[in-house]
Amino acid sequence: MYAVIRIRGVIGKNKKAEDTLKMMGLRRRYSMALFDESNLPMIKRAESYVTWGEISKDIQKKFDKKISRLNSPKKGFKATKMIYPKGDLGYRGDKINELIERMMPGA
Repeated sequence: MYAVIRIRGVIGKNKKAEDTLKMMGLRRRYSMALFDESNLPMIKRAESYVTWGEISKDIQKKFDKKISRLNSPKKGFKATKMIYPKGDLGYRGDKINELIERMMPGA
């Protein structure tokens, strides 16, 4: 199971990416959606606006819905226009769990 978190807005940006984000249910910044492997092409199409990776079972249990709203992360982002590991966009593997914990409401 993959967690996809929208980091950037799309005002004045790529129309296809904006439509893809809407189809994924990621209409606002800091929203998170859970997807399986069949959605990888759609995730990769929106990769310049989201970060994604494999979510652990422990964190997955904390979210009862497929789409959840998160807070901005504690201690902020590195760079929202650069690809991980230099920045925050794109695939980050199991490191997505650390980001989710920093973004969880009440954390």
